[in-house]
Amino acid sequence: MKKANYTVMDSRRRSSWKKLFQHSQTGFIALITLAAIIGCGKQPDSNAKPAATQAPVNVKIAQPLAQDVTEWDEYTGRIEAVSSVDVRARVSGYLEKVNFKAGQKVKKGDLLFLIDSRPFSAQLSYTEAELERAKSRYELAKNDLERAERLFRAKAISEEEYDARSKGLRESDAAVRSAEANLATARLNLDFTRIRAPIDGRIGRELITEGNVVNGGGGDATLLTFIVSTDPVYVYVDADERSALKYRRQALNGGSRAIGAGQTPVQLAVADEAGFPHQGNLDYLSPRADQSTGTVTLRGVFINKDELLSPGFFARMRVRGSAPYPALLVPDRAIATDQAQRFVWVANQDNQVEYRKVMPGAHIGQSHVISEGLKPEDWVVIEGIQKLKPGAKVNPERVSITESGGKE
Repeated sequence: MKKANYTVMDSRRRSSWKKLFQHSQTGFIALITLAAIIGCGKQPDSNAKPAATQAPVNVKIAQPLAQDVTEWDEYTGRIEAVSSVDVRARVSGYLEKVNFKAGQKVKKGDLLFLIDSRPFSAQLSYTEAELERAKSRYELAKNDLERAERLFRAKAISEEEYDARSKGLRESDAAVRSAEANLATARLNLDFTRIRAPIDGRIGRELITEGNVVNGGGGDATLLTFIVSTDPVYVYVDADERSALKYRRQALNGGSRAIGAGQTPVQLAVADEAGFPHQGNLDYLSPRADQSTGTVTLRGVFINKDELLSPGFFARMRVRGSAPYPALLVPDRAIATDQAQRFVWVANQDNQVEYRKVMPGAHIGQSHVISEGLKPEDWVVIEGIQKLKPGAKVNPERVSITESGGKE
């Protein structure tokens, strides 16, 4: 029985080893096949070209534009009127008449509002009468003093009586002056019932209509309308300290001690304007910097005969930052960035590109001034720079740079 069991067990072992061998053989064949496939994929392509023999890249090249340029510093600000007045009532009463149309131009002295003047006319008559009574009393006191002087010299009255009549004259004189002041006040109040334009300019709408009671004088005075001057206008902007110092030095170099002598030109554009069509001058630079922001307030003044520039409008103002100087310019799109370094691609005589570090200066239109790194005779790649690397062959097309930074 034991021998038979051994025979059965040997048979089972042989069967297991046979199956394991068959599985191993199949896996080995699959591994060889996979290696062959991979090997075939790595076969070199006889049609592929070496990197050094790639087709030249089509690019456009141009020489830097040499011209005189002027640097401008651009700011944003608001237009403000040179003169702006809130028209308020100076006496209280019923508003009798509005004598203008909203938005019209007015001249200094034009009648705008009329307040019921009858109470003030009556007060004027009363103060005139009071003045006459005070003058009569003064004349009587004066005559009494003259008689008292004669009687006192004749020792007909006492010194006490003489002093009383002398002081009575002074009291009467003070009463006359008080009555004259009241009369002047009454005349002013009567005149204040006719509210006139204090400046030339354009008037706003009426804020109080006829028939309403208005309060005059003090902090509760009724606001009736407003007037703003229209020509010229101011534009206020804030500049940093370096820029403020630069503008002051420009004024000094121009022979002026003050920034407001018209030595520094400024230009202005409103919201719907692309360029800077309005010309003016920098007429004020604040003598004190704002310590919280480190900025200095500048003010430009602009002629506004057509009244296109309205107080309160948003505006872009640029200030001349330098005198004209010769410079080389290249379009913005020709300048690339390598981390913190700015560079351009320059094509040599062999139609290969060179990596050239440059130092951009002021931004002029669509171009940059190149302070260092280029010569006038260099040919700079202005289109197709994305595909380039040092030493790459190019197929250049020569073009010219225009003043706007484009090409011809």
